[in-house]
Amino acid sequence: MWLGSQAGAGIAAAAVVGTGAVAFLLLLLLSLVAKQLLRQRRPLGFPPGPARLPLIGNIHSLASEQPHVYMKRQSERHGQIFSLDLGGISAIVLNGYDAVKECLVQQSDIFADRPPLPLFKKLTKMGGLLNSRYGRGWTEHRKLAVTSFRIFGYGQKSFECKISEESVVFLEAIDTYKGKPFDLKHLITSAVSNITNLIIFGERFTYEDTEFQHMIEIFSENIELAASAAAFLYNAFPWIGAFPFGKHQQLFKNAAEVYTFLLHLIQRASQNRKPQSPRHFIDAYLDEMGRNKNDPESTFSTENLIFSVGEIMIAGTETTTNVLRWAVLFMALYPNIQGQVHKEIDLVVGPNKTPCLEEKCKMPYTEAVIHEILRFCNIVPLGIFHATSKDTVVRGYSIPEGTTVITNLYSVHFDEKYWSNPEVFWPERFLDSSGQFVKREAFVPFSLGKRHCLGEQLARMEMFLFFTSLLQRFHLHFPSALIPDLKPKLGMTLQPHPYLICAERRC
Repeated sequence: MWLGSQAGAGIAAAAVVGTGAVAFLLLLLLSLVAKQLLRQRRPLGFPPGPARLPLIGNIHSLASEQPHVYMKRQSERHGQIFSLDLGGISAIVLNGYDAVKECLVQQSDIFADRPPLPLFKKLTKMGGLLNSRYGRGWTEHRKLAVTSFRIFGYGQKSFECKISEESVVFLEAIDTYKGKPFDLKHLITSAVSNITNLIIFGERFTYEDTEFQHMIEIFSENIELAASAAAFLYNAFPWIGAFPFGKHQQLFKNAAEVYTFLLHLIQRASQNRKPQSPRHFIDAYLDEMGRNKNDPESTFSTENLIFSVGEIMIAGTETTTNVLRWAVLFMALYPNIQGQVHKEIDLVVGPNKTPCLEEKCKMPYTEAVIHEILRFCNIVPLGIFHATSKDTVVRGYSIPEGTTVITNLYSVHFDEKYWSNPEVFWPERFLDSSGQFVKREAFVPFSLGKRHCLGEQLARMEMFLFFTSLLQRFHLHFPSALIPDLKPKLGMTLQPHPYLICAERRC
């Protein structure tokens, strides 16, 4: 009888504990929901924006269509500057050239920060170069990177020759297919990445280096994952990182693998280093670490070196690679445009001489084609997110410090105020009445302001030399007139879906 009473009391106690635990969990859940709803309140004087759902805000809309297209469409209703709710993260979107210039150029210091989004805090701890906060760390790393690009890259007279030498290897690899259909992505990625590798490591990697190619593929996958709905959800609800599944976990796994591989490459590249006699970016960075070793505020560290190397590699590879992939696709899609490029190359360069940068000014149509590809394809449609470093006012709207800022560069390149029939691929828009190349004010593929792409000059060199070398030797067409899907593959960059191309020798 006593045992029965004890058992009954135990069950009752367990029931009370269980009820209390459930009540606690419900209370915790309600408090989290209440906190999230409070975060979703628009600040006073904030720009208007589209309707949003409780808890997730506008994240569902960004997942339902191409985010840059959605944002441009919303700007037609809410104005060039409107707000989005990224699950409790207040953001503004800048649409059109005037709005982007007004913020990134006229208020460049205020709009030069990066938002401390949980995803990037997890991946880079807001260190390195691209994702670092606006301050001493960014200034130090940007200055070193710009100097390294100049000393070890485009500032060298011999560097153009190195790009031309890589283009020869690239063309010979294409030649092995003898006009049969193949996917050009691997070869373009290898060729382009080697130009950045020369600056960072002082060496190139063979096209058969499977380890390096695997790392580049992981980089590319993370570029896609970082702009997915899963990434936006992680930023809004970082506690979902505790779940052992989801795209965010794949992203973290990839990042850890790349981190280890980059550390190995850095250790290999720094062997036989002579302090103050740098051979490449890594040596230069290690010199800075040595010079600042007694400064407790210095941001130069092994960890930030790894982040910087990874960011420079992917920024220098992913964008230029996709420009050239789109260029090949559009040349095959528009054989008449390809034919005009062929004629200009034949006239200025000839069939046997290696194309050089000095001839660029004599090739306005080729320049116009490259620029139109950059405008039309919008490789990085939303740039990298900015943030305000202090409270400011734009067009009468109050923008608090720490607001996430999205620059819709796609809307700039399709801004009808500056581009006639922007939805049409038309290289002639970059030519004047006498057929000479003209710059266009609203052409900003490398963004604007203090955070504009530091590799712009190198990218322009690569695009011109690889493109002209390719078109000098080959005629490009789709196999059996099979036109690929022209809709871009979505991510932080817009890349074409895999496609096959035939590259036939012209002579």
